[in-house]
Amino acid sequence: MTRENATVGSQKDLRGAEVEALAAIADFDGKRVLEIGCGDGRMTWIYAEQATEVLGVDTDEESIREARAALPAHLADRVDFRVADAQSLNLPRPRFDIAFLSWAL
Repeated sequence: MTRENATVGSQKDLRGAEVEALAAIADFDGKRVLEIGCGDGRMTWIYAEQATEVLGVDTDEESIREARAALPAHLADRVDFRVADAQSLNLPRPRFDIAFLSWAL
């Protein structure tokens, strides 16, 4: 993760605040990550290169379509986006090393 002028999804994180915040809370290197409220993948792209597996979920179908469309080919084998909410996820435990809410309340 680089701090200055980070491109985050379709927007720029000009001060690197989001990159810095994610780096401060977790080391994504080699981790399996569950991102709840991933939206269009804007935050996903910050850490996906370091993670070994990413599942991004959001209830907004259009946002998930955008995230899938923006998914770089080299990450396709380890990043998955699904239309779902956190309560309806039926995943085996422990499946993820890190779980966080990015744009969800």
